[in-house]
Amino acid sequence: MEMTIIRNSCLAYINSFALKCIVNLDISGRIKAYGQHMPLHELARSIPIPPEKDSMLGRIMALLVHQGIFAQSEAGYLLTPISELLLVEGSNMGTYVHMLTQVDFLQSWERLSEVLTDTGTCTLFEKTFGGKQLWELSKEEPGIGNFFNEAMTSQTKPLMSGLFAIYPHIFDGLHSLVDVGGGSGAAVKIISEAFPGLRCIVFDLPHVVAEVSKNDSFDVVGGDMFEKIPPADAIFIKNILHDWSDEDCVRILKRCKEAIESRKHNAGKVIVVDIIIDLESDDPKEVETSLLFDIEMMCCFGSKERYKKEWHDIILASGYSDYKIYPTRVGTDAVIELYP
Repeated sequence: MEMTIIRNSCLAYINSFALKCIVNLDISGRIKAYGQHMPLHELARSIPIPPEKDSMLGRIMALLVHQGIFAQSEAGYLLTPISELLLVEGSNMGTYVHMLTQVDFLQSWERLSEVLTDTGTCTLFEKTFGGKQLWELSKEEPGIGNFFNEAMTSQTKPLMSGLFAIYPHIFDGLHSLVDVGGGSGAAVKIISEAFPGLRCIVFDLPHVVAEVSKNDSFDVVGGDMFEKIPPADAIFIKNILHDWSDEDCVRILKRCKEAIESRKHNAGKVIVVDIIIDLESDDPKEVETSLLFDIEMMCCFGSKERYKKEWHDIILASGYSDYKIYPTRVGTDAVIELYP
């Protein structure tokens, strides 16, 4: 068992590239278009690949079937809820796969021990990209920023659908909402469609919102969340706080509190969607994923995912009177409501 664990950990990178391979070949789209159980030879011909390599494809698919990404019967392959997320006309999380398997970024992980032993404060990302953080690089090279936003959008769609299914009451009674760090507006578009009477604002850095397509159902405002956030009944902040230090999170949450208090009524709240590390979770894959995200945040942004006690500390330090954590997660994310 001990040797198996070491071997498995060393070979785990194959999972990433097998997933990238089937995204590149649009395997999900081909099985979807086939409309029924798709035999290996039919899948191979649709790509197409040389017949003598059918068995290679079959061996890659065997791994992905074992992992539950695809299903298989005697008649052929079928999609699962996981592989449906990779459909271009669906969530298109293939973009997310491409972002996390960029060659330059993957190669940078070889320097992880160097980051630990170095006396400097440079993150792994900064060491790889000339001392620049992602936000600086995205501003200088819009293509990188657009790619990042597309990847974030791809995971926003299934996350928001799950959020509405489990917690629809969160948006009850609200007349206005600001999505802080809303990027391309993916979350706000979904919220606006689900709650037509809710007036929404996408709020992000000016160069980011400049790329957002104008829409009659929501407004777009450029600005800096560390300085001032537009007033609203609710502030929605999804997968943003894990990019920042505890001190910066307190600054951001204080600005969120000011934004809802400026409405001069008691109904305001802040809705945080982010990971809470729970080592006591019954789902070992969820725990492992949250710990992997924690290391990614550490190396990319010098930030972290947080345990429940850490969330408690920054929420109280930001001046909130109370908060509520919803125990059922949407993927690895939890929902936290903060009350002024």
